[in-house]
Amino acid sequence: MRWKRKDLLDLESLSLQELEYILTTAASFKEVTGRQIKKVPALRGKTVVNLFYEPSTRTRVSFEVAAKRLSADVINIAAEVSSVKKGETLIDTGKNIEALKADIIVVRHSASGAAAMLARHLKANVINAGDGWHEHPTQALLDIFTLREKLGRIEGLKVSIIGDIAHSRVARSNIWGLTKMGAKVTLCAPLMLIPPGIEETGVKVTDDLDQALSEADAINVLRMQFERDEAGAFPKAWEYFKTFGITEERLQKAKKDIVVMHPGPINRGIEMSSEVADGVNSVILEQVTNGIAVRMAVLFLVAQAKNGKKANSN
Repeated sequence: MRWKRKDLLDLESLSLQELEYILTTAASFKEVTGRQIKKVPALRGKTVVNLFYEPSTRTRVSFEVAAKRLSADVINIAAEVSSVKKGETLIDTGKNIEALKADIIVVRHSASGAAAMLARHLKANVINAGDGWHEHPTQALLDIFTLREKLGRIEGLKVSIIGDIAHSRVARSNIWGLTKMGAKVTLCAPLMLIPPGIEETGVKVTDDLDQALSEADAINVLRMQFERDEAGAFPKAWEYFKTFGITEERLQKAKKDIVVMHPGPINRGIEMSSEVADGVNSVILEQVTNGIAVRMAVLFLVAQAKNGKKANSN
């Protein structure tokens, strides 16, 4: 197939064929990351701008490394040291970056829909690096890529997503991607952290961690976003770990070869113990490595789409 989307804004709107195409392209770029010289000229002459309105380590650095391995020029802009502090709007910031002849803008923003709004106003390619509680498409793509690499398939797998579902854009993107590719997804969390109506996406919901573990081929453990607890309704950290934390003892009730994932950053002793995070079932660092190949694929593919084709943006 030929990639036609100018932007990558979500996984909800992608077809199964498009998901497979991204993963296949990522597999070819992973071969590049294993070479002695880890560069190809695919985006030589292109400029990629990382525009981040929220703190990030893994995602921003991963996009930067991916762009540089494609031979693009990279500029990093953090909102706290930009004209945003002077009151400049997201659209005005984007238009000014585009006027500087940027080709691709990777944006992270606290508002859901921010990336889509920016894409509607720009001819430059826009990639969503996380928007509010909406989606984080490249994180889910690297999660799925890692799962398929470890287990050989996605269709028919049982995957449990455990933790703060309500505030997780990672969970939403994983739900869309995994279910479209034929996985059976279970969400496990305190019921206050399960969004109402989420079952309509085709997932199963439980607050029984032992059940979620016993049935799973893989678990994706999410960060508890305590900073979102404005009402003081979340369980305390120790209380959460006691009931929902992943420990070696709990993993003994799961399949021996269960795959343990986490998008990071990990709160050790809250979401999982250090023994699990660093254990033989963990693929957390492999996720980080695979993120480079996946983001190389996404950067490469959106750059192939003709600028200005806004109809294919979302």
